[in-house]
Amino acid sequence: MVRDRDDEGHAPVMADELIGAVAVERDGRYVDATFGRGGHASRLLDALSAKGRVLAIDRDAEAVACAERLAAVDGRLRVERGRFGALAEHIPGADFGHLDGVMFDVGVSSPQLDDPARGFSFQADGPLDMRMDQRDAETAGAWLNSAGEAEIASVLRRYGEEHYARRVARRIVAARPLASTAQLAEAVRRALPDGGATAKHPATRVFQAVRIHINDELGELERGLAAAFAALRIGGRVAAITFHGLEHRLVRRCFREWVEGAQLPRRLPVRDVAPVLARRVAPVGKGQRPSAAEVAVNPRARSALLQAVEKVAEAPSNERLAAAEGTGEWRGAARNAPRLAARNAPRLAALASRGRVA
Repeated sequence: MVRDRDDEGHAPVMADELIGAVAVERDGRYVDATFGRGGHASRLLDALSAKGRVLAIDRDAEAVACAERLAAVDGRLRVERGRFGALAEHIPGADFGHLDGVMFDVGVSSPQLDDPARGFSFQADGPLDMRMDQRDAETAGAWLNSAGEAEIASVLRRYGEEHYARRVARRIVAARPLASTAQLAEAVRRALPDGGATAKHPATRVFQAVRIHINDELGELERGLAAAFAALRIGGRVAAITFHGLEHRLVRRCFREWVEGAQLPRRLPVRDVAPVLARRVAPVGKGQRPSAAEVAVNPRARSALLQAVEKVAEAPSNERLAAAEGTGEWRGAARNAPRLAARNAPRLAALASRGRVA
């Protein structure tokens, strides 16, 4: 039975578009990497046959409890609590092989925002928590009350794109100790010109930045996308719904690199390997935005962006990469290898550490 809303009455964002982008095999094996309250997972189960299987992952205790309730009445669903960046660790426990699809609905969920006790929102007063996994040690309050002004400003600038990051950080330090979301929001308001009198709430960017930092959301997303790609079968798909520019750009960059291959440094002796690394995925249409009708019903959907890709080839084997050593380009460049290696060593080390050169 298709449900328009999840168990708590929240409408899943772009549900039809997400399921249409990822569910290509009715008997397939899928992962909902961000279960939340199950709106997307329920739609996915509705689209699958009796042979289909779904693994639900979430690090939020309440989300996991909700998933386990659904699993109790639908044996096709398996549940794992944890970070989706560790997706490869969850698949064996669910007895899954190569996957037909992985879907992400990234960021804070409506139930988390709506519960003042979780500390995600400036709309109602609550403790400065913001942890997506309640087992994590550091809360937003603990970090804000101990971090230096420069560190706070850096986080606000990087993850919130806050124009007045230094001023806000200075005010936060002066207002310590901070114990509640209302105190943080007030500190931000006092730091901004004219009290932050803009269309957006003045604390929007700051709350976003602190939440992303505390939960390592961008790092987790990058690791999760890489793990999902590695777990796909040929023809399998990854689809992600994101809600702000930093997430949009990260997903777009990862997908573009999978399509185009790693951009290796110029004049590198192994540049002829780049075509071997390219075209491992193909885009599934263009990025999609929610319809005007959906935004009218669910205003939180207004900033959503859906992007999806399909895996068309496996990563090249070591033998295929090694074969490049026999080419004329390789032999010609080898004479300059010592000088070029010294120049490119930092870039190559960075690429390798981030999994960009297979």
